[in-house]
Amino acid sequence: MAETHVLFVEDDDVIREATTLALERDGFVVTAMPDGLSGLESFRADRPDIALLDVMVPGMDGVSLCRRIRDESTVPVIMLSARADSIDVVLGLEAGADDYVTKPFDGSVLVARIRAVLRRFDHSGGPQNGGPNGADNGSDGERGVLSFGDLEVDTEGMEVRRAGAAVALTPTEMRLLLEFSSAPGTVLSRDRLLERVWDYDWGGDTRVVDVHVQRLRTKIGQDRIETVRGFGYKLKA
Repeated sequence: MAETHVLFVEDDDVIREATTLALERDGFVVTAMPDGLSGLESFRADRPDIALLDVMVPGMDGVSLCRRIRDESTVPVIMLSARADSIDVVLGLEAGADDYVTKPFDGSVLVARIRAVLRRFDHSGGPQNGGPNGADNGSDGERGVLSFGDLEVDTEGMEVRRAGAAVALTPTEMRLLLEFSSAPGTVLSRDRLLERVWDYDWGGDTRVVDVHVQRLRTKIGQDRIETVRGFGYKLKA
């Protein structure tokens, strides 16, 4: 099995060195950089499998670096933030991050979150086959194409079209859409989405779900996913 290459951008020397050693002990290959600009250069040169970005790094902050990476790649990104209630968490998710971890963190927790993200991406830059029970609800089920008005979701080719035009989704957004499209009209709770899309078997921060739903809405149509207050979200059938 190919080794997983992690880009780790962190300006604190102690955290950077300790986390690098912990990740290497778990079998990861780590390139650690102290600032955003060197992190961007390393990303472009090495094309890592996943990026861990501290929010507050010099030169180019982690949120800006995440945006630059997302402009060029769908590689998974995990943001590291010192404050769980910080606006930086939401900004990082809005910039395209797939998840975040709050500092200080336990090394085993970080490794578990990395592996959960990599399982979703299946080491191939795309999501694993999503949707519970492999349900098919569209007009072209034999080819795995689900249709919802002008929205078409190809569950085999992992492609999405809106009014005939291709829609570019990150793998996490694609998995989220697959989960919705497998049960159109059914309300899906945030906890269920965390479990199914983010691979959490424990309660996580639902802001991750909310921000990704909003990002998905901007791409497939603001009125396509309905908020059911107090319960969750549903894809309009």
